Amino acid sequence: MSWQDWRLETDAAGIAWLMLDRHDAGTNVLTEQVLEEFNQALEQLEQSPPAGLVIRSAKPNGFIAGADVRAFTDLESRDQALELIRRGQAACDRLEALPCPTLALMRGFCLGGGLELALACRYRIAVDVPNTRLGLPEVRLGIHPGFGGSVRSIAAIGAPAALDLMLTGRGVSARQARRLGLVQHAVPERHAETAARTLLQEARALPRLAWWKRAANHRLTRPLLAAFMRRKVAAKARPEHYPAPYALLDLCVKHGDDRRSMFAAEAESVADLIRGDTAQNLVRVFFLQERLKGLAKGNKSDPTHVHVIGAGVMGGDIAAWCALQGWRVTLQDQSPARIAPAIGRAGKLFRKRLKIQREITAALDRLIPDHRGQHVEHADVVIEAIFEDREAKQQLYQAIEPRMKSDALLATNTSSIPLEELASVMARPQRLVGLHFFNPVARMQLVEVVRGEKTAPEVIDRALAFTRAIDRLPLPVASKPGFLVNRILMPYLLEAVELVEEGVPPARIDAAAEAFGMPMGPITLADTVGLDICLHVARILGEAFGLAMPARLEQLVADGHLGKKSGRGFYRYHKGKQIKTRDSGSAAPTDIESRLVLRLLNEAAACLREGVVEDGDLLDAGMIFGTGFAPFRGGPMHYADDRSAGAILVELHDLEARHGGRFAPDPWWEQRQETD
Repeated sequence: MSWQDWRLETDAAGIAWLMLDRHDAGTNVLTEQVLEEFNQALEQLEQSPPAGLVIRSAKPNGFIAGADVRAFTDLESRDQALELIRRGQAACDRLEALPCPTLALMRGFCLGGGLELALACRYRIAVDVPNTRLGLPEVRLGIHPGFGGSVRSIAAIGAPAALDLMLTGRGVSARQARRLGLVQHAVPERHAETAARTLLQEARALPRLAWWKRAANHRLTRPLLAAFMRRKVAAKARPEHYPAPYALLDLCVKHGDDRRSMFAAEAESVADLIRGDTAQNLVRVFFLQERLKGLAKGNKSDPTHVHVIGAGVMGGDIAAWCALQGWRVTLQDQSPARIAPAIGRAGKLFRKRLKIQREITAALDRLIPDHRGQHVEHADVVIEAIFEDREAKQQLYQAIEPRMKSDALLATNTSSIPLEELASVMARPQRLVGLHFFNPVARMQLVEVVRGEKTAPEVIDRALAFTRAIDRLPLPVASKPGFLVNRILMPYLLEAVELVEEGVPPARIDAAAEAFGMPMGPITLADTVGLDICLHVARILGEAFGLAMPARLEQLVADGHLGKKSGRGFYRYHKGKQIKTRDSGSAAPTDIESRLVLRLLNEAAACLREGVVEDGDLLDAGMIFGTGFAPFRGGPMHYADDRSAGAILVELHDLEARHGGRFAPDPWWEQRQETD
């Protein structure tokens, strides 16, 4: 038969090779058409069984990325959702029942529905290359596995390990998958096909799970395991915000010893979850991420040479991240002693991420100390990450611009200074672009790509491409004080400090923000960032937008209490851990959440009105990936749309009457109300 997405070939040994190559996309996902053609292929194999079946991808980037997420947005009813899920389950059941040995040969990503399909095969082999990742990340979309993955993963590797994969959504490498028992072999690419043929021809029985893994899924022990896992989940996600992991645990407790019942309950549960607000908003976040990735499409940035000036926490970690991604990186500061701590941190990062010693050594070899700055002349990208001082940065540009290659990119990691001021001393101001990374660099995905008034369009395009080449998400923003993320975040933080000055315990303020869905309370966030940095940025923004500086913040910095790094800020710290203080139980304002969130939303509205970003979707993406703004709410402006501009206007006017002019509604709200 002729299919658009699948190709079936049989070799001389009688082994069938079924290859997926989705015709209209660069990535394999399980669309309705892919599943339909897959069923046709299975029907052909049922009628004429081969000696064995290998399922693999013809795409260079991976096996299967999962189900078709776009289909989640088109579901009009629960019944429609249930039909979609059962269709995927039926395909995997049919694969599992084939009258021949089956094997999934996985190279690159194998995620979600892709891994569920692979689990329906008798054998699995992962190709041991750096980009191979296996996982069940459905919780990140507000659901859990629905194509039988909850049943088959527990059967394959035991309940403790399977639940950990499903509840965290984390991916594992080929070797980690082998250690877990998720695959039978992790092999080099040159041996992959031979290993697949050998495994199918030998057709050995799979070893039985260890007794303790089987015992963990017994009806008497499942509730204990689920209770333990529930506590771990609760430490990171509230059930009212993220119901999927809790629903999965309930499934396992109720149906874990009945395979058919578990399959049916799994489908029913996903059908309930998929149309809920959390899942729909997390799907929205998925597409926001895809939009950011797509901003660099068509622009290539081949790994070559980056020169980073400034080996502090930000500069050193930017250099380490670039080296981790395969770039040759030179790191400059005033002396070798200043560079040494950055190299030490880089070594820890490489050991954590790479595991294999030769790869760790190669990454360290790519990161070259250069305290004299001799490599400025050779760099394709020069990133300035010195301290936040206008004159110091200008003096640096005057010194290095004449030495740079004519086509080299000059980027600044400034967090708040407009590019127009920095570029005023340059001979070619059009080559300066902002690349504002967030701390910690290795964890924060967002990079603000800042365009100044004179920044050339081709420079912006190259900066977007470079950001994607180092596996970060680029967000184009205008060169306004604070850009986007810090501009919106600062009033939120300052309002939290205002509440402290009014006598509200910091822990009460943080609890209100976390109840709203923030990953960290604003007071803890300020302590973590550093109160000196917060005050510095607040003063720059205060000068531009008239923000008042809370006396408490200024006093703490003056006393040397800078937050976590000094052992004391709003909280006290011991060995980097916050010392919990008992809440006095005294009365606190009932509008803590409103004051925090409305300050943030009002500043977001001002950024849209001023054109700091192109639209509300990009603003939402920036705040979610730059600050962790409650992903299950879909972003600040999406949350505002759910409430309506009119309702927010009323609340802002009420807060203004009670707390002062800092809550005066931005004109954007009235404009929005007129168009609603």
